[in-house]
Amino acid sequence: MKDKGICFWFVGLPGCGKSSISKRVYNALINKGIDAAYLEMDKLRKKYFPNPKYTADERERAYELFVEDAYKEFIKGKVVIMDGTAYKVKMRQLARDKMGKNFFEIFVKCSIETAIKRESQRKNGLVMADLYKKALDRKKTGKQYPGLGEVIGIDVPFEEDKNCDFVLENDTLSLDKAVSLCLKFIDKKLNSEGFSKA
Repeated sequence: MKDKGICFWFVGLPGCGKSSISKRVYNALINKGIDAAYLEMDKLRKKYFPNPKYTADERERAYELFVEDAYKEFIKGKVVIMDGTAYKVKMRQLARDKMGKNFFEIFVKCSIETAIKRESQRKNGLVMADLYKKALDRKKTGKQYPGLGEVIGIDVPFEEDKNCDFVLENDTLSLDKAVSLCLKFIDKKLNSEGFSKA
């Protein structure tokens, strides 16, 4: 086992495609025999806060815990795939500070229009469906939706990081192409750090 791992954090607007891409990437790594761990903020948030309020303070604490969980896998020598919006640069910086040169941010970038279109096709699951539609309606009419906190891209901006390691322009890419481009970047980093089959 390696004495330290390597971490790739997929970030971006809700609906940008980061979950679909990161899950495919993780499965591709597992299929190659690589010892990888997958951490999904939407799933772990339920563990951190069983009755989430989605306040700014709660979000910041959730990301602190998310980074701690990723670090636990990182120090086992694993390839860690993180999936979480992390709309503030300082949230991602926590992971960069902890994992150093073996941390890489992958920003799945798309327009708010593309994100709204994609998110509107998502069914209720780990995250409330029609986030953007409800947030826009709330902004316009003042109507409140129980369980709907601040929505990234509508109520608060997504902060882009000038130190981001890889930007995937994902307005028009197919899922296969997006995954392929991310894997090309990841494979290059894995090879340079001497990661191979478990």
